[in-house]
Amino acid sequence: MPDDTMSMDPQALAEAAGAAMYARDAASQGLGMTLEEIRPGYARMAMRVRTDMLNGHLSCHGGFIFALADSAFAFACNSHNQNTVGAGCTIDYLAPGRQDDLLTAEAVERALAGKTGIYDVNVVNQDGRLIATFRGKSHRVGGTLVPGQA
Repeated sequence: MPDDTMSMDPQALAEAAGAAMYARDAASQGLGMTLEEIRPGYARMAMRVRTDMLNGHLSCHGGFIFALADSAFAFACNSHNQNTVGAGCTIDYLAPGRQDDLLTAEAVERALAGKTGIYDVNVVNQDGRLIATFRGKSHRVGGTLVPGQA
């Protein structure tokens, strides 16, 4: 019997990989993140800033902004259905996130060579204000998210 995943086009494979990864991602789900869009080398995720995410300045704690950017990065670099982890990253915070803001992180693949990739992530609020920029370096570790498709 043929394996349907062997004939998946890159977009269908990215969507299947994203769905498989999100189903197991308790951290992103627990923070209320949603996967808004995924395609090969790209992911967009959103998260509403809750009261329990505010710091002592009543702005979104940087760790939550980082988590959103890091999750978008993870989905983008796993969108090729190759198990991939972060090897390093940097983030710059440019403006505060506020309670009830809808933050959106858009991750874009900039380079992919061998087992290494570079991804840029912009985090914006619902008004399009740039909240943070993140750059991540990925490393493929072997295996796939969707069985039967290498």
